[in-house]
Amino acid sequence: MSGVLRNKVQRKFKMRGYSLKVEALSEVLSFLSHFPSDALDDALELLLDELHHLSLKSSILDREPVHKVVSLLLEADAAVEENPSSSSSSASALRVIDTFIVPKFRYDPVKKFFHEHTGRLPIHGDASAKATLYKDRFLLLFQRVSRDPRFSTLAFDASSSDYGSCEISPIQSLVGRVGRRWIMGVISQLEDGHFYLEDLTAAVEYKITTGFFVENTIVLAEGEMQLDGVFQVRTCGFPPLEDREKSMAFFSGLDFFGGGILTKEETLRLAELEKNAVNDMFVILSDVWLDNEEFGKLGQMIASHQRLKEHSRFLFIPGPDDVGPSTALPRCPLPKYLTEEFQKYVPNAIFSSNPCRIKFYTQDIVLFRHDMLYRMRRSCLIPPSTEETSDPFEHLVATVIHQSHLCPIPLTVQPIIWNYDHGLHLYPTPHTIVLGDKSEQKAFRYTGVTCFNPGSFSNDGTFVAYRPCNQEVELSAL
Repeated sequence: MSGVLRNKVQRKFKMRGYSLKVEALSEVLSFLSHFPSDALDDALELLLDELHHLSLKSSILDREPVHKVVSLLLEADAAVEENPSSSSSSASALRVIDTFIVPKFRYDPVKKFFHEHTGRLPIHGDASAKATLYKDRFLLLFQRVSRDPRFSTLAFDASSSDYGSCEISPIQSLVGRVGRRWIMGVISQLEDGHFYLEDLTAAVEYKITTGFFVENTIVLAEGEMQLDGVFQVRTCGFPPLEDREKSMAFFSGLDFFGGGILTKEETLRLAELEKNAVNDMFVILSDVWLDNEEFGKLGQMIASHQRLKEHSRFLFIPGPDDVGPSTALPRCPLPKYLTEEFQKYVPNAIFSSNPCRIKFYTQDIVLFRHDMLYRMRRSCLIPPSTEETSDPFEHLVATVIHQSHLCPIPLTVQPIIWNYDHGLHLYPTPHTIVLGDKSEQKAFRYTGVTCFNPGSFSNDGTFVAYRPCNQEVELSAL
């Protein structure tokens, strides 16, 4: 193994918060020797993901925990070679990605490219981190809108595009200008009862039109400046969406989701396996209450059904009322004292952060446990329009997808860890979004994205059976 690979391994482990002793490093390098050079990154990421689920005594790793994970992964790989038609034995079929290890990318509006943040991200950010949070959200959507033919900058002396002249003007440029303009900004209440649109240049007061808008919502507005300095809005709505494949093609090679970059050959192989995984199913329960004693009982019940224990994987995500260091998002996994009794009976159970990301073959699935509908309706500035739909859940789905964010409500309503706001981004748009809520069970497919709320299992026994191979949602109840 070259010194380059050795340094790469140490750097990757350091990014996850680990230090390797000599024996542990040798174990990792031995593991990587089983893979071709173009698969080393994926193999290393898989090893780190599995290590994350161990109960480690220290961040300084010796040979024992590394050897344990390596042995399990090599056994799984051997099983795939013996029975390649078995999709359930494929280590790459299902990967759980913790929010706190999702890569952070920032958009450079000058170079028109995303660059990855490589330094350490402290939980407690400084004052500038809060401003950066809003700037990153704005630029994420702005770069998406700038590629839309309706809003792209006109070239040379062209008078209009095929869609008409809809070029977005900086708010600062509105001063002293007449005529209709398009602007893009964040809704802010800079004075009591007075709402403004802000971009990176300035702010302008405007009159809110109908829509499922809250403070912090990023909107596109068309209108004209009045003599009193108020921007009179004629049209206001969410920034237009961009097809997932277009986003992926435009920024190929960047891993926004955190599941690793797949080669074309690997993508084709996984897509074929995905087609055959007709029996693979997610059973999703939301609003489940388990105290320490009940965790043990659930573990005993699962352990008593050997087939269920061996052929299923169990994933637990904390909710808004669960214990933890804070209520800010993303939420840390459930504390060890609540999970260790359960893991005695089901050692392969995974306790992840909230939100949580799942890579299922080629699909990106996002799980989010929060009472978003209630909070969104409480924070809404004006009741949403019923012109297209009167279903509040459909309004919620449209909002989070257009905003490319799971929780686009004011930080005063729902605190977010400033440096980890990127863990709630939805860009490029995932295939499936699960909004686990206490509200009524719902399913809605919007712009090619499958979204559903499993309902409250503790209140009315509702849950969802989801088949990702064909994105079939089965609303169920006890």
